[in-house]
Amino acid sequence: MTSPSPVFGATDPVDLVRDWLASASETEVNDPNAIALATVDPAGVPNVRIVLLKEIDDEGFVFYTNYESRKGSEIAATGQAAFTMHWKSCRRQVRARGPISRIPDERSDAYFASRPLDSRLGAWASIQSQPLADRGALETRIEEARARFGENPPRPPHWGGFMLTPLEIEFWADVEFRLHDREAWRRDDLAKSWSARRLFP
Repeated sequence: MTSPSPVFGATDPVDLVRDWLASASETEVNDPNAIALATVDPAGVPNVRIVLLKEIDDEGFVFYTNYESRKGSEIAATGQAAFTMHWKSCRRQVRARGPISRIPDERSDAYFASRPLDSRLGAWASIQSQPLADRGALETRIEEARARFGENPPRPPHWGGFMLTPLEIEFWADVEFRLHDREAWRRDDLAKSWSARRLFP
């Protein structure tokens, strides 16, 4: 069993992320589950955007998107990603990175079915990351999807979930005079146990 961490006393970093997210959910005004997701393009130039973390399980962190979007294409090319969660109200931050891959279709189907109807139609209507002439063109595509699928659109084949399975997770908590508490958890591969150590601020 992993020894308690030197800073925050946790024995599992994924559980600590869950605990911090639960605390942030009580104080953040909007989207406490927002993460800044980083990927790289074929030239190695990074891209960062905000997505919503929808699930945390023992294997990793799950969000949903268009597989054919820029982030989807970059994930497919490299199989690696990183993210940061920052909660101003809690004065805390979490960083994670590691391999990333699609989740099983059945899991994506279940989540897609739980979304509001207009969000499901939007997944069909939006050619994510591609040029759009004007807002009216998007609204027309949404109505075309509504006419095609009615009240029960299926999950588009180009839309679903990704899971980032972390090899590194870092926790940061604000302390005055910029003498912050930092703790890094690492494992060499997914089959190995975690180790934790304190970092200089």
